[in-house]
Amino acid sequence: MDFNLLLDTDSYKGSHWLQYPPDLTAMGAYLESRGGENPDTLFFGLQMLLQDTLERPVTRGDAEEAADLWSAHGLPFHREGWQRLLSVHGGRLPLRIRAVPEGSRVPTGNVLMTVESTDPALAWLVTWVETLLLRLWYPTTVATRSWHFRELLRSALERSADDPAAELPFRLHDFGSRGVSSHESAAIGGLAHLVAFRAPTPSPPWWRAGAITTAR
Repeated sequence: MDFNLLLDTDSYKGSHWLQYPPDLTAMGAYLESRGGENPDTLFFGLQMLLQDTLERPVTRGDAEEAADLWSAHGLPFHREGWQRLLSVHGGRLPLRIRAVPEGSRVPTGNVLMTVESTDPALAWLVTWVETLLLRLWYPTTVATRSWHFRELLRSALERSADDPAAELPFRLHDFGSRGVSSHESAAIGGLAHLVAFRAPTPSPPWWRAGAITTAR
């Protein structure tokens, strides 16, 4: 299915632009792990997500398709705002996204990513992209759990193995493809798992080229 940013959000956000103060010129948002069973979070997946979604500019066809759907949904369509995005920015989002480096382990309760508006007339876009950006919780969760499993295995191997360093990268294999919803989910989860472990097969060219950042 073709990606359309104007449809890839929560339906209730269709009217948010009318609920913000009329003189709103800037907005910022941030992402953090609020807590859980692990003391830190291994951040992973943002670059993959951005390349698959936000590198593609919004088109006039996207806006026309969205206008019909939002109208049928009973919500207002911000035609003027999306037209400005097309005419002024060429369909590119005027947002600044900053994040910790991929593969970083960050103590719980700290900021992992921020999103800021850069066009005073389109500040509402910050919350529009919340839905798709929060999908990085899946690879981040897989990467975090795999890393902490690695540390448990490291401790056990140091007590029981002759060469813990050689065995550790291959101690936990990914069978997650059997239980996820799609081929895409399997690929994303598998990639996140490889931040902490290696596959038991020879590495493909993109691995040797350093496309995956090993957690620090």
